[in-house]
Amino acid sequence: MALEIRQFPCLQDNYGFLIRCSETGETACIDTPEAEVILEEAQTLGWPVNAIWNTHHHWDHAGGNETIRQATGARIIAPRAEAATIGHVDQPVAAGDTVQLGQLTAQVIDVGGHTLGHVAYWFEEANVAFVGDSLFALGCGRMFEGTPEQMQAGLARLRDLPPETVIYCAHEYTQANARFALSVDPDNPALQSYARRVEALRAEDKPTVPTVLAAECEANPFLRWDDAGLRERLGLQAASHAEVFAELRRRKDMF
Repeated sequence: MALEIRQFPCLQDNYGFLIRCSETGETACIDTPEAEVILEEAQTLGWPVNAIWNTHHHWDHAGGNETIRQATGARIIAPRAEAATIGHVDQPVAAGDTVQLGQLTAQVIDVGGHTLGHVAYWFEEANVAFVGDSLFALGCGRMFEGTPEQMQAGLARLRDLPPETVIYCAHEYTQANARFALSVDPDNPALQSYARRVEALRAEDKPTVPTVLAAECEANPFLRWDDAGLRERLGLQAASHAEVFAELRRRKDMF
């Protein structure tokens, strides 16, 4: 029994994900950035879509729900806090809930901040997490709706996952994220090495997603709010974790 994952580009810089239980064949799409592309990919693979798992309500994550639902009869699983916005939600979920994909179980993690009800889906046995727009490779999502305290707490929940967890985030933003990260943490050798790998991958038009949590903990400034050297560079040695995060996010927004 295994979790099969198919990743493919959608829209300008989104990724679509189809996930499948190898034992039962049950298939879900993680978010619906571009319905036609997702349906075509599913047909090519021979993976009939049984469910849609939304991470949050933004159009490039839930905008294809209705088209896919009508084409496949897929059940929609989505954050309870955003169910009214998303619409047609068959299974509202919140932190602490679990979701089944055939014989595989994913835990729902609260990562609110980018949107208030944003969730991530973590397959513990497969060491895989689908995190939407909460955490990116070398970055994190903008705070459109939440507070720094809320978003930092959500990222802390992701940081507490096993270091070998493979992180599937929803956008190819890593090159730009690397440039910002180097501006605030230029002497970090793990970041320098990571940034070189990113440049090499993108030069060949290869994806930088997925990433591994351990690498993010070493190089992603948005997971390093308690690092003494980074705090010193920001002039925030005595600040709270949320205050350090907020300053990083403020700087990134203006970068």
